[in-house]
Amino acid sequence: MLPWQLIDTAEVPGGGEPLRLMRRGREFSIKLGSNELMSSRLYGSEEALATLSCARLKDRPTPHLLIGGLGMGFTLRAALKVLGPQARVTVAELVPAVIAWARGPMAELSGESLNDPRVDIREGDVVKLITAARGDYDAILLDVDNGPQGLTRESNDALYDPSGLRAAFTALRPGGLLAVWSSHPDDRFAPRLRKAGFAAEEIKIRATGRGGGGARHVIWIATRPTR
Repeated sequence: MLPWQLIDTAEVPGGGEPLRLMRRGREFSIKLGSNELMSSRLYGSEEALATLSCARLKDRPTPHLLIGGLGMGFTLRAALKVLGPQARVTVAELVPAVIAWARGPMAELSGESLNDPRVDIREGDVVKLITAARGDYDAILLDVDNGPQGLTRESNDALYDPSGLRAAFTALRPGGLLAVWSSHPDDRFAPRLRKAGFAAEEIKIRATGRGGGGARHVIWIATRPTR
């Protein structure tokens, strides 16, 4: 068994412990303390965040997606595979080093996605993009922290509290959707989405994105009504 190697560390703005990029052979892991935030070995549910969302946008010829959190790029790559040439994807990543890792040591995972003409990479907090928007997006996909019960920054709660959900509702076009990935269930989140005006669906999915055993993640699909 190959040992894990520390490739780099990165401070999280407003956070405590640094992120650590680890590598073992061709496998990558991003950790915060003892918690693994993401792994290149298990990414099916991150891909499902994109494919489940894009399937609901298939009748929109020029959709504009906002992805909160670049991570290892699996959600972005999955979205680009199914979106048409007229789509636009804005990606907000808070930690500059994560973008540098995607272009550097993890470039084999990112492929050409960061250079795709449909993609606009923004260094900064996705909260600011959401609160500034008024019907700008057809979908907002959030893979920030570990879901509504975050680990890295207390300020991430602003995405998932009632005022944050109302801001997301306002940022979406009628019929648009908010999709949220989480490593853990949260019985209080779907009711919170509905209270904010969304029609909410909770989907449990294996970390692999397939059936069988292993960790089970959660994706909420919340749709803004058309009127």
